[in-house]
Order: sequence, then C-alpha cells, then structure tokens
Amino acid sequence: MKKIVKNGRIFTEAEDYQADILIEEEKIVYIGKDLPDGDAEVIDAAGCYVLPGAVDVHTHMDLDVGISRAVDDFYDGTVAAACGGTTSIVDHMAFGPAGIPLHYQFDVYRKLAEGKAVIDYGFHGTAQHVDGEILSELETMAKDGIPSVKAYLTYGFKLNDADVLQILQKMKEINGITAFHCENHDVVEYLKQKHKSEGKTTPIWHAKSRPNLAEAEAVERVLKLARMADDAPVYIVHLSCRESLEAVREARRQGQKNIFVETCPQYLLLTEECYTREDGLKYIMSPPLRTQEDCDALWEGLADGSIQVVATDHCPFNYGKEKQMGKDDFTACPNGAPGVEERLMLLYSEGVAKGRITMHRLVETLCTKPCRIYGLYPEKGAIQPGADADLVILDPETSSVLTHSRMHGAVDYTSYEGMEIQGEIRLVMQRGNVLVKENQFIGEKGAGRFIRRKPCAEIAD
Repeated sequence: MKKIVKNGRIFTEAEDYQADILIEEEKIVYIGKDLPDGDAEVIDAAGCYVLPGAVDVHTHMDLDVGISRAVDDFYDGTVAAACGGTTSIVDHMAFGPAGIPLHYQFDVYRKLAEGKAVIDYGFHGTAQHVDGEILSELETMAKDGIPSVKAYLTYGFKLNDADVLQILQKMKEINGITAFHCENHDVVEYLKQKHKSEGKTTPIWHAKSRPNLAEAEAVERVLKLARMADDAPVYIVHLSCRESLEAVREARRQGQKNIFVETCPQYLLLTEECYTREDGLKYIMSPPLRTQEDCDALWEGLADGSIQVVATDHCPFNYGKEKQMGKDDFTACPNGAPGVEERLMLLYSEGVAKGRITMHRLVETLCTKPCRIYGLYPEKGAIQPGADADLVILDPETSSVLTHSRMHGAVDYTSYEGMEIQGEIRLVMQRGNVLVKENQFIGEKGAGRFIRRKPCAEIAD
C-alpha cells in the first residue's frame, strides 16, 4: 500500500524544506508539496521534523566477553535501537576462538541475528591475527558484504604494528576500511596492575588506568602506520579525549587523507565524576569517561566537522548482576554500557536544542556520513527518491525526562537517568513499515535484513 508522510519539515545533511514524501514498495518514490493522497495511507507529520532513519555503526549485540555476555541480544537490542530512531546497525563481531578465519564469526553472527533483528543490520569483521590467509580473506569478506574490519591495539587479540600495517595495505588495495580501538595496551596493563597492587580498586581507578595519552599515543601511531600504507582509510572508534582529536587534526594538517573519526554520546555528556558515585560501576567502559574539558573539545570537533560520526559502542551489562563482578576490583568488571536507544534524542536535546550543533550536523553524523563511510548510502541515510523509506518523525517541542522505565532494551539501567530531554520521537519507519509509534514498538521480530555493504564512498585518492 502507498503511504504519504505529509506536512513535515524535512531535514537532510544539507537541506531543510517543507514537503510530502510518497512511499511505495519500501522505497521513497517521490518528494513534493501537496501530494494527492486519495489511495494512500496518510501519516501526518505537521509540526514535526522528518529525518532519515539513524544508523549506528558501532554496536555489540549479544557480545560474549568471556566473563559474561551482553544482555541485549539481536531482538532486545534492535527493539531499543528502533525506539530510539535507529533503523540500521553495523555490529562489531566479538572475538572467537584463537586461530579462526574471519568468516567463522560471520557465520556465528548471522545465526545470532536471523529471526531476531527487527531492523536492518550489517557486520564488521574482526581481525584476531594476521597471516596470508587472513589477508586474502579480507577480500572475500568484502565480496560477501563486509568491506570493513576492526583491529584492536589492546585486549587479548591485540595486533602489533606489523600486523596493522599489513591489514592497512590490503584494505587500501580493496577499497575497504579498517576500524581501530586505540589504546596503548602495555601502558594500560601496567597501570591496572599498579593500582590494584596499591589497593586502588574502586571505579575511579579504571579511568586513571587508561589516561588520555594512552589513547592519544595509539591514535597517533595508527595514523602514522596508515600514512606508511599510502593514506589507507582509517576509522577511529569511540574517540574520547582532546589529545586524540588534536592528533587527528595534526595528521590532516600534514595532508593525510582518509581519516574518519567517531565519538559517542557518553564522551560528549558524561565525565569521570560518574566513577565517584555509589553506582560508578555502571560507567566502566573502555575508553573511560574523561573530563569536562574533553567533553567540550569533542563538541567543538563535532561542530566543525573534525568528528564525522556519533555512534554508541552499545554493550550493556546489568548493574544488578554482571557489573557487580567489579564491586571489589574494577579490573573484574565487564566493560561496556547501553546507549543505542538514547543516542538520537541526546544529540538533539543536548546538541541541537542547546545550540552546540546544527540540525544538519545531527543528520550528517547520525545518518548520512556513517552510511557513506561504511557503504550503506544511498539506500540508507538519505531522504531522496530510490532510498529505503527509513524515516524518523521528531516532535521538537515536547519535553520529557529520560528514565529507565521508558527504555526498551533488556539492561536494567540507563546512563542518563533523570536527564531532561527536549524533543520526542513520534514515529519510526523502516522500508515503509511503521516500527515505533508514540514510544511503543509495533514492528515484527526477525523483520530486519542483512545489509550487503559496498566499499567506502568517502575514500580520496
């Protein structure tokens, strides 16, 4: 059946105009004023903004971290995403057994998502080791719709500099993109053990064991390796501090191309003071929360385009259960926090409504740019004929208080409890189907489809 979204104010990354949107067979087929609606279902967006469905390119659904498992599977997590205006995710697959090929986890994750995901989804590969077979497999993964791979500079399957350089060279060759978790592993491990040996085991010492410069050094090192690989595309996940952003800006000033940067709402809005609270275990994530100075620097980077994407690193563990593993020792606490449902409204309320960023920048960083970087555009992240009819209708005038009771995921808390929110999502649509209406999920379990992604559209020669 035809649908028409009427009377809304449409926002894209560059435009702002009043128009109606005609939807047919899951696609946007026409945009214009005063469209006839005699044979169509009408959705009235009067007084509201109409945005492309948001895309979160950094989630960890059903993540097994060894000591515990994220409490949102691909059903609970994608319901939460949908209710927060996110209509597609690209999930970072977990580590698997040592020595596995890249496709091993791809097969595992296809089974985890199929029949559960309520929104469309893709995956990033995860490089646990590097040899000739892995390098060849990067190419076959790209052909299978996964033209991106993640490399960790810390944790159990961290890669060394020679491994990183080889991956960058191969991904440059196949027009793929490498995402990096940047922290100096040896420094972090030394500080963790030092603090623990001194009896400093409360949550604040999690932050102290992962200082700004441990991240910034790793960011700078990755950028130099990428430059050695002929400006191979680099995507820095969850950049959290001023020094890391300065390293990115300096590389760009030196003429380096193909550097893409992501931050997350928690690094824009929360500070390390959260670790001194009674419930400080809720905020143990890596990298940790920083200072207000860092938050301010990241907002500036978002406003001026130095940061291209806001994702979430959604990786929830219950405060009442899994997080309590760290009550006597922060090093025993699983790292991660929820955020996939809160992201869009936080960015609107704290960013647009408070004048920190424009509405165009919100759409760019939550919708268009992540799709262009990770090969989902123009089917996703756009409002134009031929795009999937993934839409969010946002009422800019309504206000509310963000509280766990309004959330839809499986986790037992939100990191933003009690925050006053300007604006409210009225309706969320994917491929022309209404998934959410007035904060109620009305979509279908398993309706999400695997997205075969294309090469990055942002790579410069």
